[in-house]
Amino acid sequence: MDLTRYPKTGRFMAGRVRHAMRTREKDLLEDMIEKTELYTSPTAILKRGQMVNQSTMLIDGFIARSITRGGKRHIVGIHVPGDFVDLHGFALKRLDHDIVTVGHTLVGFCPHERIVEVMKTEPHLTRLLWFATLIDAAVHREWILKLEQLNADGRLAHLMAELWHRLNFVGMAEPQSCAMPLTQVELSDACGTTAIHMNRTIRSMREAGVIDFARGRVMIPDMARLEALAHFDTSYLYGDGDLFIGHALDLK
Repeated sequence: MDLTRYPKTGRFMAGRVRHAMRTREKDLLEDMIEKTELYTSPTAILKRGQMVNQSTMLIDGFIARSITRGGKRHIVGIHVPGDFVDLHGFALKRLDHDIVTVGHTLVGFCPHERIVEVMKTEPHLTRLLWFATLIDAAVHREWILKLEQLNADGRLAHLMAELWHRLNFVGMAEPQSCAMPLTQVELSDACGTTAIHMNRTIRSMREAGVIDFARGRVMIPDMARLEALAHFDTSYLYGDGDLFIGHALDLK
């Protein structure tokens, strides 16, 4: 992973189709991020209904998509480094949800004017940007399925398995652990349950030796057991499995 040359965008599409990016395209993408900003506490960097004139590249840390209805917050998406978080805002101009940083987070901003320039002259890079937004859609569909299919234990297992795999794509996971800065309240908002129920769920899964949380990380002693509990199939992340892209986007 070329983070020395591309500190802002080196993780974009890593583990999926970064091999398909020409050096010129990597340089262009890096230059598209015109400014960066560091957040040290949870911050809504984009609120529902706010006009959008730039899109956010997550460089380090985590970002959540959230919707508040009836006084309750629902986390409907989690982003990891390398994600172009609100690229779809280029077309929509207003989002139907908030974009909120989680803990210590470094982001880069790409003005939409730069995306217009890329669309006019770089069809291959445009396709890769489009591909990134479609992965987001695939993740959302899987979340909807798991909320319907699984109980609280399974939903939490699915979320942890997914985050581990997505972090592993970008070189940020250990064999049996990964960063996980979400609080129990945030986990409950993401898994569609209450904080009290989430506390019980975490305790039971810890006692069963499935997962444990400590110092901003999740420990996963047995990935196969975790994935079985989650009915987890990694193919929807388009990194491997029967949906693996391979060199399909490696156009000449």
